[in-house]
Amino acid sequence: MDPECSRLLPALCAVLADPRQPVADDTCLEKLLDWFKTVTEAGSSVLLLQENPCLVELLFQVLKPQDLSSGVLAFSLRLAGILAAQEDCFQYLQQGELLLGLFGESGLLGRAAWISPTVRSGWIQGLRSLAQHPSALHFLSGCGALGTIFSLQGDPSLFVASAAGQLLAHILILSMQGQAEGHPSPQAHDWPACAQQIVGHMEESLRSAATPQVTQALNVLSTTFGHCHGPWTQVLWVRLSPLVACLLKKDPVPAAHSLVDLLLSVARSPVLSSDCSLWETLAQTLSHLSCTQAGPLALGVLKLQDCPQALRAEAFGVLLQPLACILKAAAQAPGLPGLPGRTTGDAAVVDVLLSSKSACVGLLCQTLAHVELLQPMPQCPSPWPQAALLEAVVTILRFCNGSAVPTSDVGGRLCVVLAGCVRVQRAALDFLGTLSQGMGSEELVTQVFAVLLEYLRSPDSSPTVLKKAFQATLGWLQGSPRPPGCCDMDPHNQLFLRELLPVLQKRLCSPCWEVRDSGLEFLTHMARCWGGQAGFRHILLASEVPKLTEQLLQDPESYVRASAVTAMGQLSSQGLRASPASTEHPGGQQKSLLLDLLHVLSADPEGFPRRAAMQVCTEWLRDGHAEVAEDPEQFVAMVLQVASQDLDWEVRAQGLELALVFLAQILGQPTAHCPYATAPPEAAPPARLDEALQALCRVRLFEFAFRALFDCDRPVAQKSCDLLLFLRARAAPCSSPQEAGSSPDVASVEAVLQRWRAGQQGQPLEDLEPKAVMAVLRSMDLEGLRGALAESSDHVEKSPRSLLQDMLATVGILGENEADCY
Repeated sequence: MDPECSRLLPALCAVLADPRQPVADDTCLEKLLDWFKTVTEAGSSVLLLQENPCLVELLFQVLKPQDLSSGVLAFSLRLAGILAAQEDCFQYLQQGELLLGLFGESGLLGRAAWISPTVRSGWIQGLRSLAQHPSALHFLSGCGALGTIFSLQGDPSLFVASAAGQLLAHILILSMQGQAEGHPSPQAHDWPACAQQIVGHMEESLRSAATPQVTQALNVLSTTFGHCHGPWTQVLWVRLSPLVACLLKKDPVPAAHSLVDLLLSVARSPVLSSDCSLWETLAQTLSHLSCTQAGPLALGVLKLQDCPQALRAEAFGVLLQPLACILKAAAQAPGLPGLPGRTTGDAAVVDVLLSSKSACVGLLCQTLAHVELLQPMPQCPSPWPQAALLEAVVTILRFCNGSAVPTSDVGGRLCVVLAGCVRVQRAALDFLGTLSQGMGSEELVTQVFAVLLEYLRSPDSSPTVLKKAFQATLGWLQGSPRPPGCCDMDPHNQLFLRELLPVLQKRLCSPCWEVRDSGLEFLTHMARCWGGQAGFRHILLASEVPKLTEQLLQDPESYVRASAVTAMGQLSSQGLRASPASTEHPGGQQKSLLLDLLHVLSADPEGFPRRAAMQVCTEWLRDGHAEVAEDPEQFVAMVLQVASQDLDWEVRAQGLELALVFLAQILGQPTAHCPYATAPPEAAPPARLDEALQALCRVRLFEFAFRALFDCDRPVAQKSCDLLLFLRARAAPCSSPQEAGSSPDVASVEAVLQRWRAGQQGQPLEDLEPKAVMAVLRSMDLEGLRGALAESSDHVEKSPRSLLQDMLATVGILGENEADCY
């Protein structure tokens, strides 16, 4: 421990032990515990206590009947546990029966402070830290702590109850790991006393008629089987599985959620997954649980690696039952074509769907989410019923928007229950987008596009539903197969696009800004995907969409302006801007979008549009946009001049990204070298380097980068440091340290940089000479600066010494200037 910390520690312990002193806040106590944990992990806890006896005195003070705060009591219990985690320190503390006083039945348990959940939580966490060795297990068995932990499983505080269950699992695993070293698979009668007590308690709880007690036992077992895969767990499962199976005979099945967690935890264990009786139990559970409860179990079973095929088929059938009921309710003819043979429209599932709106919505959303998770997984069932799933999700969407024509009483009632349900619409559209990876027959794809168009057109579609509909539409357009040898869009997609663009036009004029924003995002993605294809270009340019997009650069909402900037940048890159020709001005010149971008950068009051404009400028430079290619230097100079004055650090950081792209281009490197790569970038030829440096001076890139190097926002300074390191690495082999080393230009530059470092950023740099710039770069410790910037901004204030000083300063123990105030 740092000597200064040892000097401060007695005063702090005295403050904590004095009930008259103001209590440090919980955050400080938590940081103090983290520090003690670090110290004990690095060295001997006994030595720590011998060198700092004030810690033991603090723990003894806690045993005295005084009115200490619950926070200090909890801190002391946790500190004792951290110290006693080392067995020799455990014995050291036991000499004065300190641990028995803190954690035994005669200690804090009988005092008024025990009513505080903070104290009970500290007691559990202290024991959790302490329980690391055999001596701790004997202590727990003999001091009555296990009985207290059993009772805390039902604590009114959920945090305390959860921690108690996790502690029991930890103690059981610890006790059995020590026992199993000599006996690979010990029988139950050979188990240690702690393990016998815990397992006996769980047996009693599983036989209980009270659901909370059953839940507690199942949760402990789930944690145990999830964290330990020793041979002894097989003996434990053989002993307890009959009691678990008995739960299935009760109606309703108690603690169904916890039961599902336990069975899946057992099934994932490599020791237990070969047990045939386990698969039988899983199959029985699938048939006994309600459809809502069985869904998570079915999904978990389908994710298992070694699951028997018959059980996988049964689980998939259970998972799809709600969708089968939907199809059956809307079917024109009997039968459910395309679904697995075991999938039926079960009457119990129909009852749940029709019982209430909340039950119906919950079941359908759960089912759609579960099946959506399955499709991209390696364990995805095969064959995958793509057609049936598409039909089901289209039917659900039509039930929700009222366009379905029900053919049964159930279908009619579902129309009423699901009408206008936004939650189901969102889940169904998400799933429909996922299904685009598998496609379907032409007839089904036509139905999909038709229902998507219905949602995009409907005035009743909420902004979030419209966003999901745009995303699903994009997925289906991207997933459509192209005819062999054809680079253009599929003809069917072009027909759909002709119907879609008038809808997009309307949405871009919506009074709701979220809708306008979603429409612009959709347009940007479409232009990026199909901007070079003749069919798409013809349809888009024949519409008013490009013109409306340009008008949205003036939108009152900043998010929309930002999306409009991005969309216009993409359209301009693809040559898809609106034609300026009109009857009044035939053959008129198209207005430069670059001027609009510079206006946004310099005049927009919000940061989002300015950030978007900087990203567009960077992409234009990288891709060689026509407006940039005419005069790249002038473009970079104008953008950097505006970006350097921006108050938004992300705009300045993006300006440095643009500078890095320009630097890489003029040095003849297609992409910027990663500043963290192990291999240095190749040096530029001397002639090219000299030309490049001249160009960098002309666009005032160095002034921008040097100013950013001392930016108050660390990400900007880091990016500038990386850029200058990259340049120095490219230029170093071509120049000698003596060049311009003592010229007046170098001295003036260094003087200005010193003032900038001190925060006086007002003075500009004069016109720079390349040799002077390189001399300054060589003289700067950029590597050291990068290391300093990599440290957190509060690395000094986070030190243990600073923490102790701050805690003492709050009670006036230190002088006025001795604490770190941050």
